[in-house]
Amino acid sequence: MIDDFLLRAGLAVIALSLATAPLGCFVIWRRMAYFGDATAHAAILGVAISFGFNLSIGIGVVAVALGMALSVTALSNRGHAMDGALGALSHSALALGLVAISFVRNVRIDVEAYLFGDILAVSQSDLWVIWAGALAVPVLILWRWQNLLTSTLNTEIARASGINPNREQLVLTLALAIVVALAIKIVGALLISAMLLIPPSAARNFARTPAGMVAVALVLSVLAGLGGLWLSFSADTPAGPSIVVAAAALFLLTQMFRRKG
Repeated sequence: MIDDFLLRAGLAVIALSLATAPLGCFVIWRRMAYFGDATAHAAILGVAISFGFNLSIGIGVVAVALGMALSVTALSNRGHAMDGALGALSHSALALGLVAISFVRNVRIDVEAYLFGDILAVSQSDLWVIWAGALAVPVLILWRWQNLLTSTLNTEIARASGINPNREQLVLTLALAIVVALAIKIVGALLISAMLLIPPSAARNFARTPAGMVAVALVLSVLAGLGGLWLSFSADTPAGPSIVVAAAALFLLTQMFRRKG
């Protein structure tokens, strides 16, 4: 029999994969890897604000992650160098969040759980919230699929077709904020980017179409999640990093098969 906590962790991994697989593909296609990293780091500041003002963790994290994403988008639209702006915002938000957490009194905060995740502690109520948010992301992307894809491939063609690329960027920004809020309790702020990037990067070695890449990324993400949980349970290793290690192993395997092809 599977222990209840392992079953909940497995269901949480599957839910997270439903969100990270399609979103991660767009992150790769748009070369937004550092963008996702900055948004994830900002989540720690959202945790501090949530505890400081007695808010739900999800509300605080989504608000700050969305604020970070919008700030980065605004800087990009004004012509700022993205690598420098993202680096400054990313590390500043992470450091500010860790400092702010130290000022929260009368509340014991396990910082490592938010940095590296604590998927084995996911409760039944957490699972409902995770699945609700995780399903919202693919539904949002599916609704805007053609517009998102067109604006990703060529902004000029998108504008000529009556599509506003900035609006589609906002859709991805919102989806990214939701994923960060979901994933911070599962794999942690420092590992969210890995789950967004590694499975889709591995899927690119096999897929021939955008939809195919999303489908393969979903399968690989679920395999990495469940494989990481098995590694964590059998070898007594941290669950979040174990999931990322499993994802990295799958990525290396796909690279090997690609070379043979």
